[in-house]
Amino acid sequence: MNDYVLECRELSKFYDQGPQKVTVLDKVDLQLKAGERVAIVGSSGSGKTTLLNMLGGLDLASTGSVSIAGQDFSALNEKQRGLLRNKTLGFVYQFHHLLAEFTALENVCMPLLIGKKPIAEIEATARKILASVGLEKRVAHKPSELSGGERQRVAIARALVTQPKLVLLDEPTGNLDKSTAQGIQQLMLELSRSLGTAFLVVTHDQELAKQMDRTLKLENGKLVQIELSDL
Repeated sequence: MNDYVLECRELSKFYDQGPQKVTVLDKVDLQLKAGERVAIVGSSGSGKTTLLNMLGGLDLASTGSVSIAGQDFSALNEKQRGLLRNKTLGFVYQFHHLLAEFTALENVCMPLLIGKKPIAEIEATARKILASVGLEKRVAHKPSELSGGERQRVAIARALVTQPKLVLLDEPTGNLDKSTAQGIQQLMLELSRSLGTAFLVVTHDQELAKQMDRTLKLENGKLVQIELSDL
């Protein structure tokens, strides 16, 4: 039994366009250990978001495999993949995707509702994680009443509320001004250290990438490790 929270082997994704086959990912190998923080960089259109969706079980590989906490997504049906995502993964996107009609507290509670725990216990857990991202006084506010940085903090709290082994982040600071982005960066690093959660972040933000344990570049469908000086 290995200690990887994420492992993909020879992961490929291609599409048929008439007589031609377009390859987006070409036999990608990647492993993340518990608590590890990894950045993936690359030009727009290089397939970074496609890779992230496949690693999260939102899209299936053409060939190869993805395993989360030792479970292969391809061996599971859609319902089982959903349960595995809920239990072991968190997701944060460039646009927060909060539900506009619900408060910050209610948005963060959402991933816990599938577990059918008492609502008082769910709310207590959500309040605790919102406090950890500095929003204990904003729990009753709806997204329209929050700043961009606050909305992204709610999104991060929602991703972490189930205590996942891994959080996948797609351009988490891409829609924020520089000062707010720096605050979100520091928050993610602090939470990663304190919770022992692995973070895999797709980003164009070089400063964020430089703060990860290692940085990979997706180029021509393949992942290669790069040095900070190459950013």
